[in-house]
Parts: sequence; C-alpha cells; structure tokens
Amino acid sequence: MKRIGVLTSGGDSPGMNAAIRAVVRKAIYHNLEVFGVFGGYSGLIAGNIKKLELGSVGDIIHRGGTMLYSARCEEFKTKEGQQKGIEQLKTKGIDGLVVIGGDGSYHGARALSEQGYPCIGIPGTIDNDIAGTQYTIGFDTAVNTVIDAVDKIRDTATSHERTFIIEVMGRNAGDIALWAGLAGGAETIIIPEEKYNMDEIAERLIKGHERGKRHSIIMVAEGVTTGMEFAKELEEATNFDTRVSVLGHMQRGGSPSAFDRVLASRFGSRAVELLLEGKGGRAVGIENNVVVDHDLNEILSTKHTVDLGIYKLSKELSI
Repeated sequence: MKRIGVLTSGGDSPGMNAAIRAVVRKAIYHNLEVFGVFGGYSGLIAGNIKKLELGSVGDIIHRGGTMLYSARCEEFKTKEGQQKGIEQLKTKGIDGLVVIGGDGSYHGARALSEQGYPCIGIPGTIDNDIAGTQYTIGFDTAVNTVIDAVDKIRDTATSHERTFIIEVMGRNAGDIALWAGLAGGAETIIIPEEKYNMDEIAERLIKGHERGKRHSIIMVAEGVTTGMEFAKELEEATNFDTRVSVLGHMQRGGSPSAFDRVLASRFGSRAVELLLEGKGGRAVGIENNVVVDHDLNEILSTKHTVDLGIYKLSKELSI
C-alpha cells in the first residue's frame, strides 16, 4: 500500500471535509501518497483524480460540504462502469480507496472490493441511517441546525398562538426528527418507525389547548409524509390554525459541530489504518465511543434502527 485515493459520494454532510483532511494527513504521516477523486463515482469513471498534499486540506476542517464535490452516478451501478473506475485507479497506481458517503456509496465500495480492489467506507450522511454505527458524520450538525430553526419558529408560534408542523429530512429514517423533536420540546414526533394515530394526536392537542396551551410544535420526518399533507389531516381533526415549515437542504449545510469534526477525524484515521493492514470491504463506525469496523456485506444487509426509548421518552415528556 503506497498510494490511496479518497472520494465523497451521494448527498453531502457537514464533516465530510474533516474526514477528507484526516485521511490525507494520516496517510502522509505514514508516508503514503494520497489522491482525491473529484465528483464522486462519476469523477472516478472520468479520471478526475488529483494528488493531494498537506496544504490541499488546510483550513477545511470547519467547512461544510465537500471539497471533493459529490454526484450520483447510475453508470457506476454497472460492471462496465465499475471496471472503468478500477482502470482509472490503476492508471494512477492507487492501491486502495476510502469512500465517504451513505448507503449508495457503500454499494459502490462493496462492488469494487468484490472485484479485488480494497475499499473502506466511512459513514457520511445527515440521515444517520447506516447500520454498524451509532452516529454518522453530519447527523449531529443537522440536528443542531433543526434545533436552531425550531427555537426561532417557537417564538412566532407563541406570538400567534398557532400549531407549527416542521418537516425534516432523513429519508426513511426518523433519527433527525426524533432527536430534534426531543431536544426542541416538540409535542408530537412523527417517524417512519412508528405508526401515528391522528385521533390520539388531536386529543392531546385539544387537551393542551383546554388547559391554556396556545401553541404546539409537531416534528414530521419526510419518510412518513409531507408537512403539508400532515397539516391538512390535522386541521380536519382539530380545526386548529396550522403553519408548515419545510427546512429542506439547509439541514445539510453549515459548519460541522465539534462532535462531527472529531468523529470524522477518528473515522478517517481508522480507514487509513485498515488499508495499511491490508483490509478491504470494511466500513468504520462508532459504538459506545469506540471506533469499530464491520464487513460491508454485513452493513448493507442489516436494517438501521432508531432508539425507540427516545421516542417513548418524548411522549412521556410532552404530556
């Protein structure tokens, strides 16, 4: 292992740059050459690969997004596309690859590893929907972004005595809604992992109104329904005046939190160590504050689960 590559793929997340920085500097510390693949798997197929030095990753640890850019690539899902990528890596003499991204990125990394090209996956997604790790890079920052918005929305909800529906991202996982809902004091949290009962929600809101509560915050994960659809359903059940805020892609942006910077640094370092150990087809993660690694096949065949204890607690505290 003399040369390694690093790429980011799929949706960007705060902390990806910190992970890139860790990969580059850890590799150089061990006398490896490092090459950045620009534009994800599309850039790999196109050969958009450049050597990175210490200075290439200077002053990026605090920046959101990814300096290597990202893209989705249908061609890389084919054997032909994968072979084109491998040929580009071989042309540069790159012996192993670190892939930072989510589920789709991991499928690409596994495909390369199965064809004899060692890849290590780093979980970079705000959705926190990857098995084998308690936290993914960007999740903590995204939750804090949502909390900042919720605090502002609560001010206007209080002033106008309204019920606000806040739609958050997360794909098919409810982690962002769950954590932000609990931290933001939401009265109701709607997540894909638990069915909701509109009659129960309406009854709770009406009881709160009767005892003098004039506003409410309801957190809705995009994997369940849209904020507008939920608001329509709620208005029909309660006659309450509602407003909807869809936070959208602002959740992906911004300077990463200290937690995400440290997490990304630890993940990037371990990924390089695994390649130096001659391993491929692995993905790093964190469990009980210990950095671990698992087989990519295991990760991709295991369904991510949320902590339903947090969901239960949120319902107990929002009476």
